[in-house]
Amino acid sequence: MKALFLAGGLGTRLRPITNDLPKPMVPIMGKPLLERNIERLKSFGIDEIVLSTCYKPHKIDKYFEDGKKFGVKINYITEESPLGTAGAIKNAEDFLGDTFLVFNADILSDIDIADMIRFHKEKGALATIAVTRVDNPSAYGVIEHDDDSFITAFKEKPQPHESKSNLINAGVYIFEREILNYIPTGRAVSVERETYPLLLEKAYKIAVYDKCNYWLDLGTPGKYLKVHKDILKGLVPICNYDFGQNCIYINDSAKVDISAKIKGPVYIGENVEIGPAAVVGPNAVLFDNAVVGMGAKVVDSVVWDNVNVESGAKVINSVVMSNCKIDKDSEKYNSVLTENFSQPIAV
Repeated sequence: MKALFLAGGLGTRLRPITNDLPKPMVPIMGKPLLERNIERLKSFGIDEIVLSTCYKPHKIDKYFEDGKKFGVKINYITEESPLGTAGAIKNAEDFLGDTFLVFNADILSDIDIADMIRFHKEKGALATIAVTRVDNPSAYGVIEHDDDSFITAFKEKPQPHESKSNLINAGVYIFEREILNYIPTGRAVSVERETYPLLLEKAYKIAVYDKCNYWLDLGTPGKYLKVHKDILKGLVPICNYDFGQNCIYINDSAKVDISAKIKGPVYIGENVEIGPAAVVGPNAVLFDNAVVGMGAKVVDSVVWDNVNVESGAKVINSVVMSNCKIDKDSEKYNSVLTENFSQPIAV
């Protein structure tokens, strides 16, 4: 079975992290989000990938190439202009099989893909949509279903009295090829607003897969910080590390001064240097080749590769992007820091 990743989004709400990066290339524990998701797919035996790109596609192509070094086969289809969810799927038609998976490329979840495929076949559905539960569904498109797990209605941003459902689309789908017959070519098409309602109108079976315990879209810098904290807590099924409460992971090549204070949960990558009396953690992630100077402090933050946090500096609840220098004795709170400027993180 082939998997299509919809990787063409602009990542507007995630800026400045996505100023120069497509959202699927934003690093999670030092590797692109898309690579983390491909690793997970491989664990379910899926090794043929189609990437639908649009925004800065060369950044994705250059990194993944044909997929060989990642143990998968990758084909690319690039949109000249955004085609919407369904339009991008239709655009990749020539690469897709009889039954295929589709993923929004900006999410992390614990969905058991093998179990979802089994469920889809058992239901005999034209489409199966993975769903996740939210406390307040009024900001989303809500999915209603019957007792047999078949969808009965889609409601866009309902008020509390308009729907009893709190299930929303989790951005993971299984489709039969026949669905492509109901997606027009040559224009942007929304699968949620156009394709699914049309299929319901024609009485096709659309099943709901409701076994998602962890789900997060990487929509904002705040969520980017949250997903790393969740990884350190052991809530997210990525990486080969046994993370959990107060876990401390220090790469063998890291150099940590004996007087530094490391407070779990913490991840410290390759060739990281932590100076005397520095404080790292809790909820701190340091990518490779980062330097934390004497007496500096990094808490509740994600520090990318080749960053230098100089002596006495404080980095709190922030994202520090590659190659940044945090000046001596400066204090950075609730910010995304680039080489050239900083931007507050919206709470």
